Amino acid sequence: MSSRVSRRRALAIGGGALAGTVAGTSRASAATDWFRLPVITANVGRDNLGARDAAFDAVRNADGTNRPLVCFQEIREGDGDTLEETMIDHYFGPLYTKAFLRDGRAFRVPICVGRPWVVVSQQRYYAHAGVSGWSPERWLTEVIVQHETYPQVEFAVLNTHYIANAFNGDMRTDLQDEWWLLRDVHRARSRAHHTAGRLVIWGADTNRPDFGTASDLSAEQKAFGTGIDRLHWLPGNNGSVEITLNSTKVIDMNVDSHNARMAIFHVRAV
Repeated sequence: MSSRVSRRRALAIGGGALAGTVAGTSRASAATDWFRLPVITANVGRDNLGARDAAFDAVRNADGTNRPLVCFQEIREGDGDTLEETMIDHYFGPLYTKAFLRDGRAFRVPICVGRPWVVVSQQRYYAHAGVSGWSPERWLTEVIVQHETYPQVEFAVLNTHYIANAFNGDMRTDLQDEWWLLRDVHRARSRAHHTAGRLVIWGADTNRPDFGTASDLSAEQKAFGTGIDRLHWLPGNNGSVEITLNSTKVIDMNVDSHNARMAIFHVRAV
């Protein structure tokens, strides 16, 4: 059984890996208008595979003509081939960056970012090797996003998928070490961006209905306070980018018991 991540490793994940991005970050002082930012977390599922095409369509068009930012989970777990990648390419076209969609290791948790938002950096973080016969290896994916015209409107997006049945379903204690390994990485990355002054938005299948916060900070807020599929946000500690939650919506996907969840945010630089 894997052990919890060490404090030394957590500090490296949380601080050292971010240093290069922080050093190159510059912010304009002028405030901007508010920008609409629809964010979706969507676990595609593995049961009714014939419904996937319609599910991707529903997710892409969940906010009308606005391009949602989407954290996907379970890509290529349904059939083991690249059909879901092809579907994402179809519905999320050339105005999207599809970070990690064809990554060699972290392809299960890609992040799709559409204009006017652009990805200025991306990184993946390994959590654990999985459990034979039960779970694939687990990763946290991360992008830093800026507005294409107003780069001072910048934030980080994290996406991940926790192991099932550790804190839901069968509540297997033998899987809880793996759950906590990913939680340690999630915490380190959330707090690193917060400390650097950067707003953090994250989507995940937490596989824990009573999930608290990733960061263990009181400033972290929840668009959905119950269920295993979550969208949370944590403002940066310098307040340079403001965020408000306008509304939430559940998107029927009809693939399995998961439905996608969307939060309509507005963000601006101050």
